[in-house]
Order: sequence, then C-alpha cells, then structure tokens
Amino acid sequence: MPLFYQQNINGHTRLAVWKIEEPEDFFLRSVALTRAITHPHKRLQHLAGRYLLPFLFPDFPHAEIEVADTRKPFLRDEQYHFSISHCGGFAAAIASPTQRVGIDIEMLTPRVQHIQHKFLHPEELHLVHTCPPGKQIALLTLLWSAKEAMYKWWSRGDVDFSEMLRLEPFVFGGQGLIDAFFIRAGRKIPVQLSYIMYPEMSLCWVVSG
Repeated sequence: MPLFYQQNINGHTRLAVWKIEEPEDFFLRSVALTRAITHPHKRLQHLAGRYLLPFLFPDFPHAEIEVADTRKPFLRDEQYHFSISHCGGFAAAIASPTQRVGIDIEMLTPRVQHIQHKFLHPEELHLVHTCPPGKQIALLTLLWSAKEAMYKWWSRGDVDFSEMLRLEPFVFGGQGLIDAFFIRAGRKIPVQLSYIMYPEMSLCWVVSG
C-alpha cells in the first residue's frame, strides 16, 4: 500500500498523499468512475484522489459527490468539507466534517518561472528575487501550490491570483507555515497555510473556519 504521507491535523481533520502504483482495478473496487475521462493517467489520478476520501473517513459518502460550476467537488449536505489534488504520480486529499479545507500538490518544474508574473503580486515577486537562484524553482512551485490551496479553500471561483490571494513573507525551508490573506470586497480574510517540500514536489494545505 503506497501511502506516501498521512497526518491527522486535528481531532476532525485528516489528510493523506498516495503514491499511485496500482492499476485502475485496485481503485475501482472501492470507488466508481463517475464521469468519462479518456486519458488513462488522468483517469488513474482521478480514481486515486477519490479513493483517499473513504481512506481518511470510512463513512465518507463518495457516491454523493457533485461538481459545482467552478469544478469544485462537494457534498450537498456538507457532511464533509474536502479537497483533492493530483499531479504526476501522486494524489492528495484532505477532509473535515467541521472546517473548510484546501490542498494542492505540484511537481517541481522550471515551467513555473514562465508564469510567475501571472499569479504573484509584485511584493511576492520580491521574495522570489531575494531567494538564492538554486532554490527559486522550488519556492515558485510552493507559492503556486499555496495559492491553488487557497483557491480550493475559497471554492467559489472568480479569483485573481495575483491581487486577491496574497502571501506574507516567510522563511522558506523544508516545511513550515505561511501567513496569507484573501481580499474580497475590500476585506482581508486571514488564513494560514502549512507546507512540506519534497525533492520532487510541494505539498500545501489550508484549514480554516
């Protein structure tokens, strides 16, 4: 069983990362494929992400998952708040019956350098420019992952990543916390993200009220 990482964040919030090494049949024994996905690897990622939800909470009603216009999966009765992410050969999920959550995993790639101005505010770009060149790709990947986790936590779409999702300066390391805030209608909504860096990817999540 390739459980890559698991954490009980608090008494009612859990997350896990799965390294996908199994064929589709393994996941289909536990969860159903509820929409047509033609690409085999994307289909496998989708199934692995859904598989993690009842892995985290055995009573998770995965058959009742719906997808909003924003492409956010949700449960209509909000029995659980949850978020799923997949990238490369990994899938991640976080779930809680009481708190809104968001999670994201990203593989480290130089491509993130080409889009940094699209998702980072000038003040956040300054943090990147003061980082040693050898660590900039990892930092940019984490910043992208952090904003994706915030976007999923918000779950309502219509977000300008560079202006509305803002990250405070922090000490970049192997793992830690990032203070952030979400700007909506002139209000600043504070959130705090947690992250872990691996040699090949970043993992970032947010849990809030």
